[in-house]
Amino acid sequence: MSGILSRDKLAGRIPYQGLITFWRAPHTQALENVDLAVYGVPFDCEIFYRPGTRFGPRAIREQSVYVGLVSPHWPFDFDLREKYNVIDYGDIVFYPGRVEEMLSNVESEVGEMSARGIGTLGLGGDHLVAYPALKAHAKTHGKLSLIHFDAHTDTHDGPFLNHGSMFIYAAREGLIDPETSVQIGIRTFIPPDTKFNVMTSHECMDMKSKEIVEKIRTLVGDNPCYISLDVDGMDPAYAPGTGTPLPGGITSAMQREILWGLQGLNIVGCDVVEVSPPYDPSQVTSVLGATLGLDMLYIMAASPALQKVKAKESMRAAQS
Repeated sequence: MSGILSRDKLAGRIPYQGLITFWRAPHTQALENVDLAVYGVPFDCEIFYRPGTRFGPRAIREQSVYVGLVSPHWPFDFDLREKYNVIDYGDIVFYPGRVEEMLSNVESEVGEMSARGIGTLGLGGDHLVAYPALKAHAKTHGKLSLIHFDAHTDTHDGPFLNHGSMFIYAAREGLIDPETSVQIGIRTFIPPDTKFNVMTSHECMDMKSKEIVEKIRTLVGDNPCYISLDVDGMDPAYAPGTGTPLPGGITSAMQREILWGLQGLNIVGCDVVEVSPPYDPSQVTSVLGATLGLDMLYIMAASPALQKVKAKESMRAAQS
């Protein structure tokens, strides 16, 4: 019948039908000619309060099918998938409860993506999953600037590596440069000897998004950088489904506007973490996580690091 979509096209258009990958991107672990890769880390063994972020990657993927239903992704004016090869790598697997295995596997597999010049988007999982991704990208790109959205600094000095201490470990190990890094939305204890640039949530709410963006861009400059976004950086009114909610955060609108303003920075990787679906039966937080993930893919596509890889690919194709 004319005008009726085929079975395959229907499965790709209706959010609650078909197989689930992030934004309906093809699921593959073949990394040849890939520009952007999405991967999940279903992990919450190190969380201090409410577990459940192990279900975050699956929930974000599910809602991305709805969020990405209409293309282009607003406010961008093009379909990213028409210009770039975007894949869903799937989850990086490990045996439940084995923290060292998770750390090792994420570092190894994200490291392979980074070595190929692929921009990565990680779906968490508790915030510890950012640490091995930073290690992986630092091996390829050198010391990174960290752009960190959170209610907590995650730089608490303690005897254990966990989701509240990993960034002080990363700084001491030379993975990130705290003096060119920035933490946005903080509203908990700030260690007095921190060298990170901290913007508290009340400071952010006294500023316009463009002012925050200008400060971030000034601090980061041309350095290779990594964006790590904990959804508890936003107020629980916008992201209730998280393990450690704290009132007084920035709005989801401000969060998105800041991300949009980072387009053109030398972004090598990103993550969205701490989505905990059991504490949000309305799925608002998963919808938000998927939306922010799409925002990140779009801004990462404009990264000079990725553009250099694309230019080399074009030259090779022209010579062959």
